[in-house]
Amino acid sequence: MTQPTTVAIEGSRFLINGRPTYEGTRLEGLLMNSRMVQGVFDDLNPQTRPMWDYPDGPWDPRRNTDAFLAAMPTWREHGLVAFTINFQGGSPQGYSQEQPWRNSAYEADGSLRSDYAERMARVLDRADELGMAVILGFFYFGQDHRLDDEAAVMRAADEATDWLLDRGDRHVLIEIANECDICYTHPILKAPRAHELIRRVQQRSDGRLLVSTSYSGGTRLTPNVARVADFVLLHGNGVPDPDGIRALVRESRAVEGYRGQPVVINEDDHFDFDRDDNHMLAAVDSGAGWGFFDYRMDGEGFEDGYQSMPADWGVRSERKRSFFKSLQALSL
Repeated sequence: MTQPTTVAIEGSRFLINGRPTYEGTRLEGLLMNSRMVQGVFDDLNPQTRPMWDYPDGPWDPRRNTDAFLAAMPTWREHGLVAFTINFQGGSPQGYSQEQPWRNSAYEADGSLRSDYAERMARVLDRADELGMAVILGFFYFGQDHRLDDEAAVMRAADEATDWLLDRGDRHVLIEIANECDICYTHPILKAPRAHELIRRVQQRSDGRLLVSTSYSGGTRLTPNVARVADFVLLHGNGVPDPDGIRALVRESRAVEGYRGQPVVINEDDHFDFDRDDNHMLAAVDSGAGWGFFDYRMDGEGFEDGYQSMPADWGVRSERKRSFFKSLQALSL
C-alpha cells in the first residue's frame, strides 16, 4: 500500500510529501493549478438539467466524474500538481448573470449529500494516488442561497470538515468561499467575516487542514484574512496586464497581518501563453502559483472549457494544449 500524499507549508513554499513542489526548477515551492471545479457537478433542477446534456446523450453526473478521473493522470504527466474543485461548483456557463440550476453538495439544512460525497471521494482518492494537491472549495456564491441560514452554513462547513478528517486526507487545502468579496447571501461568507469560518475549520481540524478563502479578480488580500489564513488565494480575472498581476501579489503581501504565507492565484482567465510575458509568468516571477481558468467561449466546441458543462476533461483544445505545454516547459 502506498503512503498517502501530504501537502504542507514551509515558510512561503508548498511541500508535497516533504519536498518542495517542482524542486530545482523555476517553479520550486509554487502551487501551479487549474480550476476544475465541476468534477462532481450535478443539477437537481429539472428545468435546467437538460442544458448540460452531452452531444451524444443526457446529462449524467457519474459520467462526468468518470471522465474527470480518466483525465487526471494526463494533467499530472504535464506537470500539474494541484487543481481546484468545489462542493458547490462554479458557473457551468463560465460567467452567468443568474444561476437557476441547483448544484450543491449540501441539503438546505447544511447536511452533506451522500451522492456528492461519493463522487468527491473518488476524486480525492485518485489525486492521492497521483501525488496531487486538491484545493477544495466549500461554498460558491451562485449556490450558497440554497442553504437555509447561517446555522446551515456552519453545519455544512462542519460536516465537510469532519468528512475529510474521517477520511484522513492530508493532501487537501480548503477554500472556504470562492470570491468572498462578492454577492453571497449569508454574511458569514462575505469578506468582513471571512476569517470566522477559516478559524472554525482550523480549530475543528486541530490544524490538520490548511485553510483560506479567495477574492474576486484583482482584489487584494484583506487584513482579517491575512491574520489567520494558512495561505493566500487571489484571482487574476479582470486584471488587464501582467504588471497588474505583479502589483496584486505585491500589494497583498504588504497588507497588515500578512505573515509570509505562500500566495496562489487559483483562477485567471488570461492566457497569451505564446508571449514573452503573460499572467502566468508574472505570477511565477512574483513567487506565486497560478491557476488556469478555462471556460467555453461563444462559438467554441465541446472540447473547449474546463468549467463549462458538459466538460471535456481531456487536453484536446488549442488553449488547453498551450497551457499544459507552457507549464511543462516551466517545470523542467
